[in-house]
Amino acid sequence: MRIKDGFVLREVAGQIMVIATGEASKDFHGMIKLNETGRDIFVALQENCSEEEIVTRLQKKYDIEAKKAAI
Repeated sequence: MRIKDGFVLREVAGQIMVIATGEASKDFHGMIKLNETGRDIFVALQENCSEEEIVTRLQKKYDIEAKKAAI
């Protein structure tokens, strides 16, 4: 999995947001608000992590079972 080109993670007024830039902003208008878990997943995808790696990261950070992390 990966992040579509043209989307960046930013903190805006204390909120975690994904914003379309460049060519992506022509087709997508607005911003996506993320919670902390969403930010963790976004960052992992930027680092080209596999789904299994993301689940493992979430398990460790939030001390949860793999099944719950994978939902």
